[in-house]
Amino acid sequence: MNPLLKTVNLSKWFNVSGGRLNAVKNLNLEIYKGETLGMVGESGCGKSTAGRSILRLYENNYSGEVIYDGQDILKISPAQMFNYRKEMQMIFQDPYASLNGRMTVASIISEPLEIHNIKDRAGRDEKVEELLKKVGLNSEHKNRFPHEFSGGQRQRICIARALALKPKFIVCDEPISSLDVSIQAQIVNLLKNLQDEFGLTYLFIAHDISMVKYISDRILVMYLGNMAELAESVELTENPRHPYTKALMSAVPIPDPSEASLVEKNLIEGDIPSPVNPPSGCVFRTRCPECFGRCSEEAPAWKEVSEKHFVACHLYD
Repeated sequence: MNPLLKTVNLSKWFNVSGGRLNAVKNLNLEIYKGETLGMVGESGCGKSTAGRSILRLYENNYSGEVIYDGQDILKISPAQMFNYRKEMQMIFQDPYASLNGRMTVASIISEPLEIHNIKDRAGRDEKVEELLKKVGLNSEHKNRFPHEFSGGQRQRICIARALALKPKFIVCDEPISSLDVSIQAQIVNLLKNLQDEFGLTYLFIAHDISMVKYISDRILVMYLGNMAELAESVELTENPRHPYTKALMSAVPIPDPSEASLVEKNLIEGDIPSPVNPPSGCVFRTRCPECFGRCSEEAPAWKEVSEKHFVACHLYD
């Protein structure tokens, strides 16, 4: 089966005062129609930049390919890219900042339809009401402004806007990180239901690996712009191979204190190195409890250590 979206050695960098900041380096992934690929890692590991780069929300400083439905979208003109925007949408992290406070909900959700000249005004109003119901809001909400809603309701509005053009692929850029825990579960369940109803494909970016496990078919672990580990969600969370993945799993809270006391912790110390001046060899070696001599000399290769389980670590050479 051919993937809906594929990246080939995708790299994204920014030119900063200290030099070149490599935000994403040699990203190779495949996302298949109808699946959810989760992406996890600490703040600053390149998750959001990877998502934005895949949608070509940046216009400069790329290398590699982003192949969507057989077309490398990094090599087409902005006019050609305009047509692909209908099929590729994004739900942003902050529902407070991503909605225009001067626009009504109806204007926010119908704006993509207006930009792409879809439906007349009456048709757009009807579509807005339909989308509001899909995300668990009422038609009476359409004439209100964003400041009149809670965080969870605002994120529902963002989801409705993303659905307006009937996309096939949606990047969910930490859509639950700014919400209360009880609301997080509601939003994740809503996304799963919408995926089943419309056959959507997600790239789901988040910090919480336990929540990513719940919604994802496969999980990719990122560290300092590099791919660390990739496997099916159950396999990765129950049998992590990379020391960094083990540390992420150790950080997941366990509700039962007696059970938590029996679990061995694989905590890591220190801060993420500067992406402007990353460590030689393996970028994780400065924080890795299992580091040895070779780790500073060469970057580990990306290899399959078991069926559909990939890792970049010298421990498996």
